[in-house]
Amino acid sequence: MSTGVPAGGAPGLRGRKAADPRRWKALTVCLIAGFVTWLDISIVNVALPSIRIALDAPPSDLQWVVSGYAFAFGLVLIPAGRFGDTHGRRNVFVFGVALFTMASAAAGSAPESNWLIVARVVQGAAAGVVAPQVTGLIQQLFHGVERGRAFGFLGATISISTAVGPLLGGLLIQFSGGREGWRHVLHVSIPISIVVMILAYLYIPGRVGEKGQRQSKDPVGVLLLAAGVLLLLLPLVQGRDWPAQRTWLMVLAAAVVLAGLVSWERWYGRRHNPIIDLSLFRRASYALGTLLATLYFGGFTAIFYIVTQYLQESMHYSALQAGLVSAAFALGSAMSAALGGRVVVRFGRPLVVFGLVLVTVGLSATEPTVRLLSGQDTAVAISAALFVAGLGNGLIVSPNQTLTLSAVPVAEAGAAGGMLQTGQRIGASIGMAAVGSAHGIYAAAFQHALLVNILFVLAALAAAIIDVFVERRAGRQPG
Repeated sequence: MSTGVPAGGAPGLRGRKAADPRRWKALTVCLIAGFVTWLDISIVNVALPSIRIALDAPPSDLQWVVSGYAFAFGLVLIPAGRFGDTHGRRNVFVFGVALFTMASAAAGSAPESNWLIVARVVQGAAAGVVAPQVTGLIQQLFHGVERGRAFGFLGATISISTAVGPLLGGLLIQFSGGREGWRHVLHVSIPISIVVMILAYLYIPGRVGEKGQRQSKDPVGVLLLAAGVLLLLLPLVQGRDWPAQRTWLMVLAAAVVLAGLVSWERWYGRRHNPIIDLSLFRRASYALGTLLATLYFGGFTAIFYIVTQYLQESMHYSALQAGLVSAAFALGSAMSAALGGRVVVRFGRPLVVFGLVLVTVGLSATEPTVRLLSGQDTAVAISAALFVAGLGNGLIVSPNQTLTLSAVPVAEAGAAGGMLQTGQRIGASIGMAAVGSAHGIYAAAFQHALLVNILFVLAALAAAIIDVFVERRAGRQPG
């Protein structure tokens, strides 16, 4: 069966320049930056109770602290990817890291919740500038089996950083104090980011390949995308304070705006380069892989939010204890992610299907744990279930990214990677808002939120199975 990954890498290998000797050092710098930016998605979860007390923040503000970061992250990925395609990635990468550093300093110094929300939105936008430069550099610096390995390392970095965030946050709060420790959680990335900026100028090439063609920025497309996603997020975050009629009107308005976005991009694409290149979605593997990523991240990222909040607010665990439970997921991901990167070319999308089945089994086992057990036994059982889910996660993120981007031309790597990660971030922000609206301090609310996670993962599994059948049918066609 075809996996969609060329065994020898991109076409035209004979005419390709020799591999850059700095490519692995450049990848290391990129992965450190990726680790820090993805870490800040989940590390704040264990700090939310401390933030609530220190800033007297209402529940909706706490949700925006998490969802606002993911929303801004996803919003700027595509334009930032295109800008890096045409202007060179290193300077754009360093700018994003510098902005991220300043926003982290502002977030950790916030005197009240609105300040914190704004700083987190800027922080997320900066992370969105960095991320597509990383995927674009991998596309350009690596080829063939090496590219699969590089994406494997990236997937492992994403998975582990997201999963280890609650543990690191719990450690910082444990040793810094419960009331003000959250500030150290938000400041932890600053020294690492400064080192990354220095190393970037040493090891990341100023420009790789030929200079790209200058592209239009499509501001209308950006605004429509932002408005559509924001209209989806608002009723999820504010729904408990709004009447049902207003909630449904917002959802309807979001559908109208997003339909308008598709129409606009089709029209604009006939004349200029649109912000969303709909032609990329004619490739079945890219379209289904992006859908899969969107749905999976809607469930995956929110797992740590509901687990840490339930353990802290309902079972009265410390931030460190809650982080240790979440670390089981990181351990499972670390064990399987490297393997996933090595064997994805051999097994293709069925590997992702298997990973999604493991995640579904792990999350499904968590529900009876909460219902049947109590005390310390609950945390141990949740850890075991999350470990199984983590094993599955390592076979999903990087293999799916490799398969989804495998047929994309290098010249479009930044934009295509940006759209893929936009799907991930939009899915994450919607998933976080969805489980946050269901979350409470009782086990029933935790089970409700967990069911939302499982439904997202099952939908991703359906997309993966469809892609397997599409590939098999294509493989049977003549020529």
